Amino acid sequence: MPHESPPERRVFRLYLIKPSHYDDDGYVIQWLRSAIPSNTLAALHGLAADCRDRRVLGDDVDIEITAYDETNTRIRPERIASAIVAGGGLGLVGIVGVQSNQFPRALDLARRLRALGVQVCIGGFHVSGCLAMLPGMPDDLKQAQAIGVSLFAGEAEEGRLDAVLRDAAAGELRPLYNHLQELPSLAGAPPPILPAEQVKRTGGRLTSFDAGRGCPFECSFCTIINVQGRKSRARTPEDVEGIIRRNLAQGIDHFFITDDNLARNRNWEAIFDRLIDMREREGLFFRFVIQVDTLCHRIPNFIEKAARAGVTRVFLGLENINPDSLKSAKKRQNRIAEYREMLLAWKAQRCFTYAGYILGFPNDTPETIVRDIRIIQRELPLDLLEFFCLTPLPGSEDHKRLHNGGTWLDPDMNKYDLEHVVTTHAGMTHAEWEGAYRLAWETYYTPEHMETVMRRAAATGISPGKMMFLLVWFWGFVFVEKLHPLEGGYLRRKVRTDRRPGLPIEPALLFWPKYLGGLVAKHARIAGMVWRMARVRRAIKADPNRRAYMDTALTPVGAGDVDELEMFQVTESARQAGDKVRRDAARAAARAGAAAE
Repeated sequence: MPHESPPERRVFRLYLIKPSHYDDDGYVIQWLRSAIPSNTLAALHGLAADCRDRRVLGDDVDIEITAYDETNTRIRPERIASAIVAGGGLGLVGIVGVQSNQFPRALDLARRLRALGVQVCIGGFHVSGCLAMLPGMPDDLKQAQAIGVSLFAGEAEEGRLDAVLRDAAAGELRPLYNHLQELPSLAGAPPPILPAEQVKRTGGRLTSFDAGRGCPFECSFCTIINVQGRKSRARTPEDVEGIIRRNLAQGIDHFFITDDNLARNRNWEAIFDRLIDMREREGLFFRFVIQVDTLCHRIPNFIEKAARAGVTRVFLGLENINPDSLKSAKKRQNRIAEYREMLLAWKAQRCFTYAGYILGFPNDTPETIVRDIRIIQRELPLDLLEFFCLTPLPGSEDHKRLHNGGTWLDPDMNKYDLEHVVTTHAGMTHAEWEGAYRLAWETYYTPEHMETVMRRAAATGISPGKMMFLLVWFWGFVFVEKLHPLEGGYLRRKVRTDRRPGLPIEPALLFWPKYLGGLVAKHARIAGMVWRMARVRRAIKADPNRRAYMDTALTPVGAGDVDELEMFQVTESARQAGDKVRRDAARAAARAGAAAE
């Protein structure tokens, strides 16, 4: 019998790219080291690795996976195309996790790749949100399909990525993979994971993963509830433990859990208990940043167990202190009467607090925005405040309502980054709204208030030095880099020829002196602020009474304090919230009296 030689092995090259977007000058926002790795990139990398290990393309086809995050890596479509061609032409570029502000950049990359004959599939919240909420496909998605780009809507677990890879291997990608009607289970799903070499392109020891998806609330500006649903779908405690252990094995011990609201993850307590056991019984070290709602303090043991599990920073959807604004956005779960109690509960566990604050609600004016920010400075023990323009993101109820009503919406998706004004406002002009956004940052991040935040940190057992670093980080990106801190990183990179199509390529003799001179000037400004705030830090640390510091914000709210707080005086709805504080205090006193009897 003649000897049969084994079949020749082939390689399918899968490139996963998380795109960035363009700044106002048309350059890709990119850093030597970006801040936080993309959870979507980690999730798709984990799913792709599972496909590779299961050999979904057959025993004779190896899947080679390369993951790029454009916020820290220059994407060279020509090199990607050459690598795929050199390997026999078998491959796919998945442009993943594409948000609305990133879609123009994603489409520009896709055009270059398609011109070179490379198969491309684009997925993420922009594709999913548009298809979930709009009556028809918008023009930018049609443009992508017109050049042969495949679109993916929904989530890729439960074998859905298998189908895409098999179709790509056969050269038969479908124009659209729509899985929006079928939300997959996450229990036992392949875990999100990025190789250490990819994580090291960020801060180095921080990666991200989702412990669950879905949020029960109905905020009209949110896209998540219309793409990932309002029902909690959670990874098991065993899954989360596995993610932590795999990352610890490669030297990564800081994590951002990207659940939109971890407090509503139905497995939160079992997950925290597992992590507490790993930390307290095994002595393992790891830390977390999480996102929660403003009623999380009402969940018994949530905040205490979060701290024991390793949570040191928490992002809160504060959004506003005007109850009318919260009501208009269907943010009914936010109750300003409980903001301080909730923040003090996190302070008691020595956790840093970040809060998102939205500008552009119907009743907002530049004057009311400044007034409310100053109230927050005086009356809430909040550390870092992040400002966003109220933006009708595709996939949100707001966007659907405005789109269907014929309201003007800026056609340039690159501006849908929550920093730019993209629609009209009943009480502010376009220029006034943009000016109010800048004014909000200027009002909150003054050296005087930054010192107050550091003093509050010292009084509550939080390192004023670490607080100083975070405050200067935020200050630097807003006032020096002119970017939102969430888009930040270390050492801004600009590639002269990587400019948005339609804008001229600057001559080298003009570009390089401006770029390099800008780097020097920026770092000099940041160094000046570091020097100034370091003097404050030293003075605080040298103060023997630093733990005794007290101000209005650190004082628990009682019924007798309501009349002294401006937060409860500025609008009728705010006064009603103050009345509720009094009623709740009276009920509590009555219960205490009854118990004493």
